[in-house]
Amino acid sequence: MLDTTPLLDALDRFADALRAAPQSRLARGAAAEGLGLARELARRAQLLEEPARPPRTLPDAGLFAVADQLLVAGTDFSEALRTAPSAGAAAGAADLDEAVALIVAAKRRAFP
Repeated sequence: MLDTTPLLDALDRFADALRAAPQSRLARGAAAEGLGLARELARRAQLLEEPARPPRTLPDAGLFAVADQLLVAGTDFSEALRTAPSAGAAAGAADLDEAVALIVAAKRRAFP
């Protein structure tokens, strides 16, 4: 089974930063950055879990919910990676590394 701890740690750091941010920072783009990332992670999780079905779009629940949306979508993706068939272990590791890089980059854009 794939160890997704680096993904969960990166998610926690970004979500904590979003929760601690003032409303003005969230409104200036930090929330949009978090929502965009949450939508991408949700899309990736859905493609792993139901590859034959088109992914659904995560709704915008507002500035103050984006940290929770990010954690839920990221945790879903983590679980989808972790429980993927062992035949996809190498691909899963690459997906994990890519997702961690996406999280780090999104946090950097949200909080320069």
